[in-house]
Amino acid sequence: MRLKRFFLLASVIAGSHVHAADPNADATAKFLAGLPIAGTPLENFANGTGWKTHATDLDRAWKQFDERQLAKIREWAPQALGPAYQDSGPMYYMFSGPDFLYANAFFPNASTYILCGTEPVGPIPDLAKVPQHALPSALANLRKSLDSVMSWSFFITKNMKVDLRQQQLTGTLPVLYVFLARAGCTIDSVELVALDKSGAFVAEGKGTTPGVKITFTGSAGRPQTLFYFMTDLADWAIKVNPNFGKFCEQQGQGVTLLKAASYLMHSDNFSQVRGYLLAHSKVILEDDSGIPYRFFSNNKWNVRFYGHYPGPIKRFLKNGQLDLAKDNAASAPPPLPFSFGYQWQPSRSSLIVATPK
Repeated sequence: MRLKRFFLLASVIAGSHVHAADPNADATAKFLAGLPIAGTPLENFANGTGWKTHATDLDRAWKQFDERQLAKIREWAPQALGPAYQDSGPMYYMFSGPDFLYANAFFPNASTYILCGTEPVGPIPDLAKVPQHALPSALANLRKSLDSVMSWSFFITKNMKVDLRQQQLTGTLPVLYVFLARAGCTIDSVELVALDKSGAFVAEGKGTTPGVKITFTGSAGRPQTLFYFMTDLADWAIKVNPNFGKFCEQQGQGVTLLKAASYLMHSDNFSQVRGYLLAHSKVILEDDSGIPYRFFSNNKWNVRFYGHYPGPIKRFLKNGQLDLAKDNAASAPPPLPFSFGYQWQPSRSSLIVATPK
């Protein structure tokens, strides 16, 4: 009861200053990320053996992951992406799930990150509501939900549907918390939101597109915003529920990331989201599972290749692109120092960087 009163007091204090960080949300993110929480509202939680195991295991896995992937992306991106790396406009990452990590690694200067997926947002994590006996297993499940993105650079959708619907720490928010904290960000506020058919914000539960708005201070020390919306981007779904598309139209031109997108935009059933990104992107950074290469015509796009394109993995063999294979090989592109998308080996990974003329 005393802990709950402390949380309430902290919330009141945070709310009395427009730009003050929410100490509870930021401490929860650090706790879930296995980072030090001394001096935060949650420091007493660090005494539990479940959290100590969680912190040790996640630290070990994260160090390997950072050395293998993120550190190399941080070194590669400024030169490879040029002005787009410094762009402070919106950043679009369709079919992303809760993968803020790669969005931030490639485009750390974006003012607004717009992510979406079919995974539920879930409630705002409140550790005071998690029974103490259930916390170790909840943290273990959270680590399990991170396994695929840390091992292969993408979330496995069918696994996410199971991992994010556990009894404790449900939805995408706990994962977003971990990624924000591990990226060195400080969470300032977290708000559950919803969109109506005009793309405008309405009270939670009133709109048909649920989401979350997280404001945070990034490594550069300035405020940034992360949106995640639960939505279906198929043409038929957009016709019924245009909310998210209308919201994106209000954001204007931005930079785009597409990774492990299940080749959905190779189908005419996803023509609207494909058309939107082609019309509203200052740069498109993608693997072969994003927008088909044939849409980047020479008279409209400058295209640069990185890495070797070996074709799709076995599950997606029907989505091979002969024109991409030919032009990729002819350009003799520089190798990628990290893996990307469905190809988990750097020597078999490739990227397209497309900029409109």
